[in-house]
Amino acid sequence: MYFPATRVLTVLELLQSRQHISGPELATRLEVDTRTVRRYITMLQDLGVPVEAERGRYGSYRLRPGFKLPPLMFTDDEALALTLGLLAGRKMGLTVAAPAVEGALAKIERVLPATLRARVQAVQETLVFDVTASTTIPDNAVVVTLCAAAQQEKRVEMCYRNWNSSEETRRVVDPYGLVYRSGLWYMIGYCHLRADLRTFRLDRIGSTEMREESFTRPPDFDCLAHLLQSLPKTPGTWYVDVLLETTLEHARRVVPPALALLEEDERGVSFRCYVQDLDWIAYVLLGLDCSLVVRQPPELRDALRRLAQEATKMANRILE
Repeated sequence: MYFPATRVLTVLELLQSRQHISGPELATRLEVDTRTVRRYITMLQDLGVPVEAERGRYGSYRLRPGFKLPPLMFTDDEALALTLGLLAGRKMGLTVAAPAVEGALAKIERVLPATLRARVQAVQETLVFDVTASTTIPDNAVVVTLCAAAQQEKRVEMCYRNWNSSEETRRVVDPYGLVYRSGLWYMIGYCHLRADLRTFRLDRIGSTEMREESFTRPPDFDCLAHLLQSLPKTPGTWYVDVLLETTLEHARRVVPPALALLEEDERGVSFRCYVQDLDWIAYVLLGLDCSLVVRQPPELRDALRRLAQEATKMANRILE
């Protein structure tokens, strides 16, 4: 059910937590249009809340300096949203330490009325998340520094460990944003050492320091889309090049975007990626529901033969 009063109170909470906030950002966070935001602002002003509008290209809203209201009580939906977010963060490794989650949950429960506290506890005790847990948890200081630098468009200087060795390089990077995917954290940015866009694993980043130099992020840059395109090109033990005898449309439907680069070929579709395990990629290729030809490495043919032999043995087994 839609409750405009709840949205208006949410606007007030956001205004109290920020020095100023733009209309488009309010609209995005409340999932409404800017006209509706203006209506909520008017409602607050009619209630005597001194909301001031700063006009101009970077116009925004703010509360009159010095005006503060006591903290508002959590609604049922807000308490549930906070609980779900903390539980999901703990499961996915988005928090550095479990005590941080438990402490936050305890603080939330302490300020809730008994009925709402019981509901939140029911969610904690019965809800199960079936998501990929983080395999590596980056250092909290690294996450905070990179997020702040990306938001403020400030360069960072960091130590980065190569994927295949313990060797570290000192780099200056323009961080465009962070992405969490399939249990791993990544930072996408422009590397001045390599003079190109690069994708960095956060668990390989050592010391990180924000510098004074600023940069300008490319407009509408999509960190997730870039990550999905760059993952297949990440160096690995084996470089795989396979011809899929199918259409590009079918290949895109059955091949995850982060698994391999797909390109139309006069004989079908080129499938290219780096992998650590040939037996694993052999299993994946057999599940694509199309004929294929291994171009390289020749060891992949051996992996396919081993898989076929195992499948034949299982098919020939009979219970006695």
